Amino acid sequence: MIKRHYLLICFSLFLALVMALMPLPLSTDIFRPDWVLLVLMYWSLALPHRVNIGWAWVTGLIIDLATGSPLGVNSLCYSVCIYITVSNFQKIRNFSIWQQAVLVGLFLALYHLLQFWLNHFLLDIYFNPEYLWPALTGMFCWPWIFLLLRKYRRQFRIR
Repeated sequence: MIKRHYLLICFSLFLALVMALMPLPLSTDIFRPDWVLLVLMYWSLALPHRVNIGWAWVTGLIIDLATGSPLGVNSLCYSVCIYITVSNFQKIRNFSIWQQAVLVGLFLALYHLLQFWLNHFLLDIYFNPEYLWPALTGMFCWPWIFLLLRKYRRQFRIR
């Protein structure tokens, strides 16, 4: 039987997936934060014993299937970022929310650079500095994502 807290975590990831797939104008699409990775990072910091690399791998596969990217690219990139997050969650929790935002921005930059590197070998694409805009916007969105999901976790008593 699936427990209630798993369903609530899945629901938040589903909303992040919807926000990631929602169509935006081309001029603003390059600034779209990585909603799914931000939500995964929050849950891996809040509940590292529940949300870990396995969740990142499965969520990355779902993103790969939904966006049509090469299978496994997002899974590997999500898994690397969540591995670093989970292995250092006690240190990261002690940072202020703005210090966490800077660190999350670095993790998002790592994610985009890994994704570019894998896509460069698979699809022969070339680096464009616009690839890193979502890392900057994700860094600015982190405090609000953190506070919103923390309220959600406390209100529904997700442990």
